[in-house]
Amino acid sequence: MRVPGPNGYSHAQASTGQERAITGNRQTSWAFADAYVAEDDALLWARERAHEAGLRPVSPGAGAALRLLAATVDAKAVAEIGTGTGVSGIHLLHGMRPDGVLTTVDPEPEHQQFARQAFRAAGFAANRARFIPGRALDVLPRLADAGYDLVFCDGDRLEFPEYLAESLRLLRPGGLVAFEGVFAHGRTVDSGPQPTEVLRLRELLRTVRESPDLVSSLLPVGDGLLCAVKR
Repeated sequence: MRVPGPNGYSHAQASTGQERAITGNRQTSWAFADAYVAEDDALLWARERAHEAGLRPVSPGAGAALRLLAATVDAKAVAEIGTGTGVSGIHLLHGMRPDGVLTTVDPEPEHQQFARQAFRAAGFAANRARFIPGRALDVLPRLADAGYDLVFCDGDRLEFPEYLAESLRLLRPGGLVAFEGVFAHGRTVDSGPQPTEVLRLRELLRTVRESPDLVSSLLPVGDGLLCAVKR
């Protein structure tokens, strides 16, 4: 039986209204947080090139989080898997030390050409970024052990567990790894049948959470940013 509330509404109706209000407030808050750090013309240009190429760049909120993380670890050397058109790279470079170098890997050289232009438009000298074309799992083994302060992974999600293993080798103690897109637009927590990509994301989340060598957190920015510090 529904018991009328003080205004003639049942408690069930009132509860539904409250849930809608809370949901609406959360959506508004998330939108505000995502737009909190304004993006300049170079970032907006890079975003336009990404959309034209059919790519999904990091959201402004995720980019701001990457900028903060790079500054937090005082990053001098950062490895990025998935250059795209340079959106995430610009955010990372803004957070890094002025003498820091971003090593960015992507299988599509034409995307990296857009990123070069975007970095230059953002005011970064050419020697601030090292572009390596190629498949991540072919390139990463060639990078130096314990030579990086931060590794950002935004490549093939089917390969995320392998990226984690490589990242742990690349990172110095106290270094940080971050994975973009782990929510998979809500599919990661959906109980229904899911494609292999989502199953691999769940595997990654379990591995990071259960690893005694990592201190982790899952940030609800963009499409989910999984972060972990190497002990």
